[in-house]
Amino acid sequence: MSLSAGINLFIQYIVVERGLARSTAEAYRSDLLGAADALSQRGFDDWSKVGRDDLLDYLETRRAEGMQSTTIARNLIALKMLFRYLADEKLIPADVTSVMDGPKLWRVLPDFLSEAEVDALLGAFPATGSATALDIRNRTIMELLYSSGLRVSEAASLPLVNVDFEKELLRVCGKGSKERVVPMGLPAQKLLRRYLEVARPELCAAVPKSPYVFVSNHGRKLDRERIWQVVKLAAERADIKKNIHPHTLRHSFASHLLAHGADLRVIQEMLGHANIATTEIYTHVESDRLLAIHRQFHPRG
Repeated sequence: MSLSAGINLFIQYIVVERGLARSTAEAYRSDLLGAADALSQRGFDDWSKVGRDDLLDYLETRRAEGMQSTTIARNLIALKMLFRYLADEKLIPADVTSVMDGPKLWRVLPDFLSEAEVDALLGAFPATGSATALDIRNRTIMELLYSSGLRVSEAASLPLVNVDFEKELLRVCGKGSKERVVPMGLPAQKLLRRYLEVARPELCAAVPKSPYVFVSNHGRKLDRERIWQVVKLAAERADIKKNIHPHTLRHSFASHLLAHGADLRVIQEMLGHANIATTEIYTHVESDRLLAIHRQFHPRG
């Protein structure tokens, strides 16, 4: 993975899928471009060729040049996030920064919506009556993101052949090309059937043989950025002030399952997390909610 291509993919990921502000993403881009420039001057053209010692040499050089320790720490954070992303996506063989000291990353509690907020968000696009083909498509996308806990990239790339109405399941290809099976809720199934029967043929008129479930109004495969825009529009219409992005619905899916008593291992399987520790962040979310309820309603809260 070339230095510039890796940075571009990572920035797109943290903006579209993680929901980071563009100003924050641009700060990461600036730090990473500085590192990439220094590494390229030393002959590196691919992140897979960069080792731990090379990164330590880079950071030590910046320290010798007078860079403040807080700025060096920020650079290290950016590099660790980049390498973790590239390794998770199988774009490099391994994350060489995993053994480097630095602040714990990716453990920030995820944003999630209450069940009432999810209802308002899903209701932002009509699916019956005077609903347009795009309305039905957008509502169906939202339902599947929440009902099945899909990543935005999984929804964008979902093939028609991977929809199984008989078993009420979807077969999705997640990170590292790992395939998993996820259930569809009944509302999502009904909407998906309506979308495929009524809306999609209209959208696919110019490209009738498109293999993808979700397509643009010209029949082309949707990209992640467009789905991000759909979710943002739904939040605006529902007048929800939280910073909502596609991953918010995935987080809400997991949090609500846990709140209703689902086993953490089952949630892990449905989310496609390789490590149970990744799923355990939702137990912290639930503990915080329980504590808030106890404080509000218990006589000794």
